[in-house]
Amino acid sequence: MARSSKKGPHIDEKLVKKVEKLPQGDKTVIKTWSRSAVITPEMIGYTFGVYNGKEHITVYVNEEMVGHLLGEFSPSKKFVRHGGKMQRDLEKKK
Repeated sequence: MARSSKKGPHIDEKLVKKVEKLPQGDKTVIKTWSRSAVITPEMIGYTFGVYNGKEHITVYVNEEMVGHLLGEFSPSKKFVRHGGKMQRDLEKKK
């Protein structure tokens, strides 16, 4: 369920302060654990290290990402594959 429009988007204030300290276009990776923070236009051009539960995944923010959450670009689960006899047969054909 989405956050109420009355409340506005969730923006992590610590993250905004880190962005304001760095000059525009800086290549420094800003590490964050805030996967639920909404990407704002001020974050465009910066690189974030978003924690996925195991490691920090680097995410470069561009214009199309504004309004999305940081966690959407750092998958926390790894898809291995579906198993079974049909999968083995498909792999043999390749």
